[in-house]
Amino acid sequence: MNTMRTHLETAAARDLAERALRGIGYLTDEARTIADHVLDAALCGYEYSGLPKILNAAESRKWLNPRQAISVIRETPVSTLYDGGNNIGMLAMQRVTETAIGKAGAQGFALIGLTNSWMSGRSAWYVEQVARAGLIGIHSLSSARHVAPPGGMRAMLGTNPLAFGFPMGEDPLLIDVGTAAFMSTDLSLRERTGAPLPEGVAIDEQGQATTNPAAARRGALLPFGGHKGYALSVAIQALGVLAGSALNANKDYGYLMIAIRPDLLQPLDEFRRGLIDEIARIKATPRQAGVEEIRIPSEQAFRKRRANRIAGIGIDTPIYQKLLALAAKAA
Repeated sequence: MNTMRTHLETAAARDLAERALRGIGYLTDEARTIADHVLDAALCGYEYSGLPKILNAAESRKWLNPRQAISVIRETPVSTLYDGGNNIGMLAMQRVTETAIGKAGAQGFALIGLTNSWMSGRSAWYVEQVARAGLIGIHSLSSARHVAPPGGMRAMLGTNPLAFGFPMGEDPLLIDVGTAAFMSTDLSLRERTGAPLPEGVAIDEQGQATTNPAAARRGALLPFGGHKGYALSVAIQALGVLAGSALNANKDYGYLMIAIRPDLLQPLDEFRRGLIDEIARIKATPRQAGVEEIRIPSEQAFRKRRANRIAGIGIDTPIYQKLLALAAKAA
């Protein structure tokens, strides 16, 4: 399905995002934090986690429920479990990330959990902050149920991403993967645009394969890699329980952030040099015919970010118009 596109300069995209978020009801500083996140996702080439995410937030049933201040449920020198107060994850996970950086910087290690929050966006955003602080970040998330176990007909697992951030050279090494064959945020975007799903990533209500986004919403997404992706997703679901998912009403969202100071094992500079050398060896792999480059995770996203900061971003025009309508409500 062909959809008209609108081009936005970076500054205009940021302004639109902030105004749309204020139009929903977020305060100025909250809107700025969320806008930073979704704009960076768009700049890195992840349009489905970019500005359309604002519409997902506005339409979420959780947004209709009251919000409270983020609070501490349990704390030690190396750990904190937060109650997110039904705040959107892009706000609550920012608090988690900053706490993890502070505690790991002081104690060498941090384990931070978050419950009663939703829609945290792109996990790489958080582990990149940890890595740029000279720490190793590991982030897992059990999320709303969109994925059926192998052989099942109903969604019982989240798309359950797992992300890593490692300090390296100018840019860190970031790895951010979902355990589903297709991400739920991308499903939402395809529902809006009418674009079909790839083959083999979803089933309908009858358990039959489908490429129809609406049918997949009524049915379920599938794990990536069959039983292997399923097993990893169950492990992340278990970590979600550790992070407090059982404490929220739907027993779904459980965010966990681990931050580690490398000098617990070796000096940071030695770790950086060793990782740079390791990545160089991987990139020097002899290439198959027609392959121009061996890329590492996050490399393309960083390139797109640098280019798109200058070139701007594209967005489907109907989505742009909906964002304009929200922005018109801003105080």
